Amino acid sequence: MLRVLALILPLLTGLAQATPYTVLQRPISLDTGSGELHGTLLLPKTAVPVPVALLIAGSGPTDRNGNNPSGGHNDNLKRLAQALAKHGIASVRYDKRGVAASQAATPDERDLSVEQYVADAAAWGQQLKADPRFGQLTLIGHSEGALIASLAATAAGADALISIAGSSRPIDQVLREQLRLRLPRPLLAQSEQLIDDLKAGQTEQEVPDELQVLFRPSVQPYLISLFRQEPAAAFAKLRIPTLIIQGSHDIQVGIRDAQVLKVAKPDAQLVLIEGMNHVLRIVPKDIKQQLASYNNPQLPLARELTDQIISFILRNSTVPSYSDATSGR
Repeated sequence: MLRVLALILPLLTGLAQATPYTVLQRPISLDTGSGELHGTLLLPKTAVPVPVALLIAGSGPTDRNGNNPSGGHNDNLKRLAQALAKHGIASVRYDKRGVAASQAATPDERDLSVEQYVADAAAWGQQLKADPRFGQLTLIGHSEGALIASLAATAAGADALISIAGSSRPIDQVLREQLRLRLPRPLLAQSEQLIDDLKAGQTEQEVPDELQVLFRPSVQPYLISLFRQEPAAAFAKLRIPTLIIQGSHDIQVGIRDAQVLKVAKPDAQLVLIEGMNHVLRIVPKDIKQQLASYNNPQLPLARELTDQIISFILRNSTVPSYSDATSGR
């Protein structure tokens, strides 16, 4: 059995018995000046400001709910937002520019960049910080969203940050590692050359058909912006409470990445969840069951995941509890 590598404080008393909040669900939007982004607000109805989490989705055309046309429909971020709301924590999850309801903000993927995603996350954070309905702001980034959260945290005015399945290495290294396990030698050599070119800031128009999904010319500008990022270095710069969560059965990001993030920021809390995979479910390592889970929104989220996130947010929040507000304390 894997052990949690950091001292985990006991969950707050009564965490397993959520207060029966009335939860309001509302559309929410952000005018970035270069297009409007759209999302969903879940707001527990209380007499006091509540903690709020900004949920930042992973790579590719992943929408506000954690779903991807090519990567499956599993609703992981939607279900996380619902779990938070049951414990008095508001949340905003949003479609990134170029995705779903926010597609009009950047309809051509050639114009996407990590820097623009970071600016958007920061602007969402600033909007939430200015809203009197909310108290402490926590950024929650999943997969590539963990990198975006780390880079945006300061400008967003975040009070805390949670990295879920976040890589510690430059993404070109992760991609090389994954492709070495999947591609035949001739295509592997071509993929290595393409990655080298993109790492050097050079685009390549001639891409084999088999590699188009990863390296099509229209996505190359984004990859160039992504490959120049240093996730562990960005995480190390944070000066706010941080929580690293990693599943043992994640077939996309490894435990070693979580451990490196912990080394980069020793005061971060690290939680390793036995059996949890990349879409935040408890699933055996069997590849068929793993892939099936990516397209099964009915599977419950790992219970320890939601417990740890809720405990962390409430422990780092200074807003009054629901019981304090209703008793007049």
